[in-house]
Amino acid sequence: MSRVGAKPIVIPAKAEVVLEKNIVSVKGPNGSLIVQIHPFVTVSRVSEDGRDLLLLSVVHSDQKEERALWGTMRALINNALKGVTEGFSKALEVVGVGYRANIQGMKIIFDVGYSHPVEFLLPSGVTAMVEKNVVTLRGFDRQLVGETAARIRRIRKPEPYKGTGIKYVDEVIRRKAGKTGKTAG
Repeated sequence: MSRVGAKPIVIPAKAEVVLEKNIVSVKGPNGSLIVQIHPFVTVSRVSEDGRDLLLLSVVHSDQKEERALWGTMRALINNALKGVTEGFSKALEVVGVGYRANIQGMKIIFDVGYSHPVEFLLPSGVTAMVEKNVVTLRGFDRQLVGETAARIRRIRKPEPYKGTGIKYVDEVIRRKAGKTGKTAG
């Protein structure tokens, strides 16, 4: 039995959920998302103690693939509900002498040690804010926010000798020792 998949999902008061055959549509104050449900997984809506709940189940809970999909589908629906009600954010830090980021409309322009500034076009559904050397991405789709942050980080990955580059705020860069000089002898 899937530990994650067996947990019921509490539907927040601000969210509206529509169940169709293999689709769960979620609407909230931040936007709307659609989650495709795998045919193995069934979703049902239940009211308990004045709360609306979503329960997920699978036909054969003894099969490994179905158990894995059970937990995955629950996590995707839960992320959609959290996204349309609260939203998600990811922060990146630009580290290095002369390295900076600026916003111009839907573009972020990075000066990160290349001979030219690098322009990054934000996808729709993701907004950015730059404060000093920290770029904060916000959106209601967790996958889109995470993928956008990963693509920005790829512009200039943090290097292990000086630690310069674009890194997640909570990321710890393992530093390497430089070359050791020759000793007189």
